[in-house]
Amino acid sequence: MSRFVVIMAGGSGERFWPSSRMRKPKQLLRLTSSTQTMLEEAVARIEPLIPHENIIVITSALLRQPIIDAMPMLPAENVIAEPSKRNTAPCLALAAAEIQTRSANASMAVLTADHFIGDAEAFRRDVDAALTFAEEHQALVTLGIPPTRPETGYGYIELPTPRTADQLQHVVRFKEKPTFDVALDYVHSGAYMWNSGMFFWTVSALTTAMMEHLPEVGSAIATMTDELAAKNASALADTFSSLPDISIDYGVMERAHNVFVLPATFPWDDVGSWDALTRMRTCDASENVTDGDVRLLDTHDSIVVNEATHEHVVTVLGIDGLVIVHTNDATLVTTKSKAQEVKRIVTDLRKNGREQFL
Repeated sequence: MSRFVVIMAGGSGERFWPSSRMRKPKQLLRLTSSTQTMLEEAVARIEPLIPHENIIVITSALLRQPIIDAMPMLPAENVIAEPSKRNTAPCLALAAAEIQTRSANASMAVLTADHFIGDAEAFRRDVDAALTFAEEHQALVTLGIPPTRPETGYGYIELPTPRTADQLQHVVRFKEKPTFDVALDYVHSGAYMWNSGMFFWTVSALTTAMMEHLPEVGSAIATMTDELAAKNASALADTFSSLPDISIDYGVMERAHNVFVLPATFPWDDVGSWDALTRMRTCDASENVTDGDVRLLDTHDSIVVNEATHEHVVTVLGIDGLVIVHTNDATLVTTKSKAQEVKRIVTDLRKNGREQFL
């Protein structure tokens, strides 16, 4: 059985404005590494397990060429643009169709381009175990992250109780993002994991699950396979654009009965907003994270980033718990507690005709 990787890289990363822009979103930024973009890290992590010719990146039409330019190690034909904006279920149906044009018997690992993963070797071991189980059992497998805090920004996976000794557990149900008190109960119970959004299955198992639970999308896989084989871009665009805007979680994973979770053995973070850098970057003695030409005095628990390409120093005096990000044309100042809301600024700029800063 051939193994493929599908990396979803179409997000806009608006919570990382002003560094993240429409043509250079967070997956093309060096956020968790000083030397590699997040997409470069994602490819480098998985390539020892699956060769680059079997790594497919699904993105938007706007980002296809920037990603091709930024990722010369990948064949250009492996960077695929969705014909229109849709959710993850149509995206993965398109990926399944693309893989079927290359292999009649394949499995796929669905990864994202914007996660922090602290141990690449442990990650590859978990991916291999998840793919092997999916291939042997025709199951839908996800990686669950053992929670380290009552996080309200993640979805959760409920596990059976009492737990079995098996490495993989049958998923009881998926839970939406909880309130703090509910998240605290989840963590204390020991029966929940964070939903990582990484999935593993054979193409045939995904197609079967979609045909049962999301037939409008599942039936389009064969159609899109034929259209891709015929290089009929117009017909492919029409087929894809006709599909409903629905996530793979809601459309398939929450409804299917053959869903299993493998507890991850590596440090993980979804890098959702600027405050995440505190958890994965080296902090100074005052718990500050800095990048670029920055001078801090009497400042604590803050994130200060200076991306100016000309000579410009950012100086900070006597603050606590702030996020300050300076680029050549924009500056963000907010509290760490409001970092999840930075996309409100993007919405405001767009509403008021300031798209040049997006």
